[in-house]
Amino acid sequence: MFRSINPCNDEVIRDFSEHSLKDVELILDQAIEAQAQWAKEDIVEKSKLIRNIGQVLKKYSSQDAELMALEMGKPLKQGESEIGKCALLTDYYADHASKHLEEIIIETEAKSSYVTFEPLGVVLAIMPWNFPFWQVCRFAVPALLAGNAVILKHSENTFGCAERIEGIFHEAGIPKDLFRSIRVQVEDVQKIIENRKISAVSLTGSTRAGKAVASQAGAALKPCVLELGGSDPYLILKDANLELATEACVTSRLLNSGQSCIAAKRFIVEESIHDEFVELLVQKLKRKVVGNPLDDGVDVGPLARKDLRDELHRQVSESIQDGAHCLMGGVINDQAGAFYPITLLTGVQKGMPVYEEELFGPVASVIKAKNSDHAVEISNDSVYGLGAAVFSNDLQKAEYIARSRINAGSCFVNDFVRSDPRLPFGGIKESGFGRELSEFGIREFVNVKTVYIS
Repeated sequence: MFRSINPCNDEVIRDFSEHSLKDVELILDQAIEAQAQWAKEDIVEKSKLIRNIGQVLKKYSSQDAELMALEMGKPLKQGESEIGKCALLTDYYADHASKHLEEIIIETEAKSSYVTFEPLGVVLAIMPWNFPFWQVCRFAVPALLAGNAVILKHSENTFGCAERIEGIFHEAGIPKDLFRSIRVQVEDVQKIIENRKISAVSLTGSTRAGKAVASQAGAALKPCVLELGGSDPYLILKDANLELATEACVTSRLLNSGQSCIAAKRFIVEESIHDEFVELLVQKLKRKVVGNPLDDGVDVGPLARKDLRDELHRQVSESIQDGAHCLMGGVINDQAGAFYPITLLTGVQKGMPVYEEELFGPVASVIKAKNSDHAVEISNDSVYGLGAAVFSNDLQKAEYIARSRINAGSCFVNDFVRSDPRLPFGGIKESGFGRELSEFGIREFVNVKTVYIS
């Protein structure tokens, strides 16, 4: 039995029954049969059903945003935006999948030689709670269009969202057995990965979970894509437009109440503008409202669970003990729920938790850099490599830093990092491997087959 608890007030939302491994075995058998038929469908027909998903998503946007607010604390407007982004994703792939998957002719001495893309089979998706609709859709939509079946193992605190996504896909016309969600204990996931009926695995989650899944998939010789944690550096160079930079930093840091892998987490500021940057940052952060995610005007809701809040507070408290300066926040009050105040730390140094670890909540850390070279050095001094941003009015210099000096899967100039269906998304180092979205994402779970006719 699984229990869904509202992180805003600690009230029980509902209980969910558990699937046994015997139940999962039957679901996998049905998925294999459905996938064999689905793979034969013309890409045009598949694309029509995928486009339908977007229409159904928009139909229920308000109620599903409310469900996200109840299950994991996302403010309503952000939930509606997440649903809208999922709909854009379905339209993108409905428009472009046939091009992304068409055969590639390669001239050789053969009569004919080309590359074709064939589905792998049944793919297990292990998905997180922080973007409960988007994370699922950005994997499942291209995986289905490539001809695969999808088995979704969602996070335990968003099983209601998993149930809704499954219902939406089926209402759109996706065959029932082709897309299924399962509710299993974490300790059962390894057995499912090892099951010969699973062909590949996609995980979005923590670095610790990624290491476990990678080892299990590797032992079974199954491909996997891992989108893991991040501690994105935002480099604020001395010639940056500070109004633009601070606005982008605040937006990125507080998105989804700070619970985003690609949120701005480390603000690395050249010392000549450090104090001015911090002053502007404080002004903008203080305007943001923390509260019930169902209320109008709320920018930051509770964290998804109390244990996550407590871990974040440990990181902040230990960093303050190590010498960081807390300019705002940093104190947990007695109210119900998993709320954490918007917090800003300056004087952050190497060795502090807020320097070394990922912060999953509304906490910003400011690190002073001597110059732009020092800022780059600090930005790369991390086990993570998901996203990064550079702010400067010298676009040539900023682009060079973004393109050639920052170690990350994405690097934006004068804007905050975000995923886009048209662009590949993923990280390096302990932020994972493989790519989602664009043509790179749809080709992750296919057999890239060479055909040679003499």
